[in-house]
Parts: sequence; structure tokens; C-alpha cells
Amino acid sequence: MEDLFGGAAPYYARHRPGYGQATIGYLADAFGADSRVLDLGCGPGTIAIPLAQRVTAVLAVDPAREMLAAGRRLAQGVTNIAWLPGNSTALQALPPFEHVVMGRSFHWMDRRSVLTELDELLPPGGVVALVGPARQRGKPWQPDLQPWQPIERRICEEFGLDIHTAANSFHATTEHHHDMLAASPFSNLESRVFSRRLTWDVDGLIGLQLSYSYSSPARLGDRLPAFIKTLRRALLADNPAGRWEQKLATEVLVARRPGH
Repeated sequence: MEDLFGGAAPYYARHRPGYGQATIGYLADAFGADSRVLDLGCGPGTIAIPLAQRVTAVLAVDPAREMLAAGRRLAQGVTNIAWLPGNSTALQALPPFEHVVMGRSFHWMDRRSVLTELDELLPPGGVVALVGPARQRGKPWQPDLQPWQPIERRICEEFGLDIHTAANSFHATTEHHHDMLAASPFSNLESRVFSRRLTWDVDGLIGLQLSYSYSSPARLGDRLPAFIKTLRRALLADNPAGRWEQKLATEVLVARRPGH
């Protein structure tokens, strides 16, 4: 994972959109103000930092030390977050936690094994929450295609970057998180979708692209300047105004054990 996102942390921290206060508030209500929450695959603290203002403590765990370092910088003055290197295969070694949240990280894991282990670790009322793109009907893994993405994907193909390569080398399958949770010990599901509108400029879209594992600076290597130049030219050729609108739909899945 360190290699997959090599060099991506500053772009991730600056250009990945947050989830919005409504999403964070919904998570906080599900966990409770007095709770200790594990943010597993925390990145630079996209969830951990705003959530820490609403719960007792957050364990922010990620295998990429670059991401943890970026999170620490962003969270200066926030004293109730513990930034810890780790991953989903070493949950037993973590300090105790009562709930867990994963934002766009669950698909990297052996999901069945993680849910089985969380069933052993979480207390009776423990919640598993997943945050990510809303499910597009009939397309289990794909959110709505944004207007700039065909251009980005074309340039990625020109540079030999495959959007599917990195994920397929791990545990991603076509089975949606909904179905995985429904077959797990945490089968009592609630789902909420939160929608926002964002405006992007060309620098933001380039930074967003460099935050992805399959097009990270480490993966591009010495081709990074050429990639940035080519992508910029293609985006502006498609839209000389250099402004793109996005309707961003975020789904929160809150999963509990039956009876809770």
C-alpha cells in the first residue's frame, strides 16, 4: 500500500473532497459522543479529523506513513486522534475501540475476514460504517461518470495506467459492500445518501488524478511532468473555460448486528 500511493499523500490531502458536515454528523450520531472510533485506512484524516470533534477519541490507522504524516499536519491542535501505522490484518494489535469507520478503503481488504474479526473485537453495540460513492443502480462498483472522466481515462490509457490493475491485485470483487455486509454478522443495515455540488478547476482535477493509486506520482515516476502537461492540455481542449461542475453523492452504510 505504501508503494501504491507513493507520492500521492499531498495530492490526496489537498484535492480529495471531504465528506461534508452532514455526513460526519450522521456518523457521529451512529457512534455516540462518548465513543472511541477506529478509522481503518484513514488516509490523511478525511474522516478522522472532523469526526474527532464529535466523539471521545479516534484511532486513525493506515499502512502508508506518508498519509499519516499528512494527517498529523492537517490535524495540528486536535489532541484526541492517535495516528497509527497498521492495516486490516493486524486489528488485534490495536488499542481497544468500540466502532469502526472505513472511507473508500474497505475494497482493498479481505472484506469477509475483516468483518469476521470485527465481530470478535467490537462490543455488542458496535457499529461498522462505510463511506463512499453512492451506488449507481445496476452498476455495483461505479458511481456516476463525471464529465471530465472520459478525458482523464483516455490520457491514463495513453500512459499505460490501468484503473483496474491495482484494485484487482487485492481483494476487490464485483460483490457490493451492501451484499457483503448483509451476509456478515453486521447484517442490520441502514443507508443514507448525502448530495453536494462541487466546482473544479483544472489544477484541482490534476491533483485529484494524482491522488489515485493507479496514477500516483510513484507509479508515473519520471513521466510525471509529461503526464501533468498532457492531461492539462486535454482537459482545457475539451473545456476551455476550465471549470467543471460535479454532483457528488456520498453513501453512508451503517451496519449493526441483528437486534442492535
